[in-house]
Amino acid sequence: MAFYELRQYKVLPGKMNEWLNLMESEIIPFQISKGMVITGSYKGEEDESIYIWLRRFENEENREKLYEAVYESEHWQNAIAPRIPDLLDRDGMVVTRIVPTEKSTAQ
Repeated sequence: MAFYELRQYKVLPGKMNEWLNLMESEIIPFQISKGMVITGSYKGEEDESIYIWLRRFENEENREKLYEAVYESEHWQNAIAPRIPDLLDRDGMVVTRIVPTEKSTAQ
């Protein structure tokens, strides 16, 4: 059964524009190139520290395969991951797995 990851991050003060640039110009395109399905990217309307994005997976096997392709890649480990701690409060990260309801258009 398909499911989504709702990922909410806490962006460090004054770093939202830099974070959005990294996400939209590098992270999202890189993950898509590895097969990830990104269904949304959002920032807080009033709270400058909130960033949320959604990823869709067909099943757990698909998620594991895509995680390996992205997070174990040399590009992620050497070019992207080292820059993230300067932009995000990793302790403020919340990842929630969600499943569409029967009547949801997000099936």
